[in-house]
Amino acid sequence: MPVLAACQYKIELIETWDAYVAHLSALVRDAVERGGELLLLPEYAGLVLSGQLPEAQRCDLHGAIAGIQPLIPAWLELCEELARTHDILLQPGSAPVRDPDGLYRNRAWLFGPDGLIGHQDKVIMTRFEREQWSIAGAVDGLKSFDTPIGRLGILICYDNEFPMLARRLAERGVDLILAPSCTDTLAGAYRVRIGAQARALENQMAVLVSPTAGIAPWSPALDENKGRAALYVPSDYGMPPSGIFAESAEDDVDGTSWLVTEIDLGEVTRLRTEGQVVTRRDWPEQFID
Repeated sequence: MPVLAACQYKIELIETWDAYVAHLSALVRDAVERGGELLLLPEYAGLVLSGQLPEAQRCDLHGAIAGIQPLIPAWLELCEELARTHDILLQPGSAPVRDPDGLYRNRAWLFGPDGLIGHQDKVIMTRFEREQWSIAGAVDGLKSFDTPIGRLGILICYDNEFPMLARRLAERGVDLILAPSCTDTLAGAYRVRIGAQARALENQMAVLVSPTAGIAPWSPALDENKGRAALYVPSDYGMPPSGIFAESAEDDVDGTSWLVTEIDLGEVTRLRTEGQVVTRRDWPEQFID
């Protein structure tokens, strides 16, 4: 059974590259030492790189995302090295990336023991991303990734609130959705939670959520962060009645911590034919006129 590790990730001010390497390396090592085989960090975790910029630039919304672009290749090389070294699957969160068309996209990469597996761009932008930050949506659609623990999909934060995105992944045989998230209010955190639980219920699959946490007044994009790491599953035979398979502690919502949990994804899959209900099979019937 795979051991999944979702990080509740405190946004810290890390002002040098060497300090960041030590930070991320220690974070990954901690999860691996606890048995983690798939590690998930949150949406915009890559923006922590902006701490290395001059203060005036990192405190500027648009200046920060422009300023981290030269740092992203080294960050991805570090993530790839960590995945290879520890023989793990690593989704290190996302970062805004400037594409050749001149637009920024919110991109999440997936690394494995053999290197880069692929990436997924956020499909639907929040108001903040769209109206204030000028982040564009994905142009290459949704992807699925075959890995040693099963077929994975990635829905970044807000994308979990749209049923048809998860449904497309379900139709491609995805067993587990990775949901890196970043929300600045409890309402936002609950929207992601409710959406993720609904997607798990509708499609009879598992959804793993990793949120940002804490207060970071130095970052205009990540100044306030709410959420709890969690693994959601269908409410059915052999699963928790609440659909909450595991969740980070409620008494430490501002610090960094790993939620590490082992799950038999085959038991989740089995519910699609042997559950009390078969929502994945019956999905098309709601469209009968």
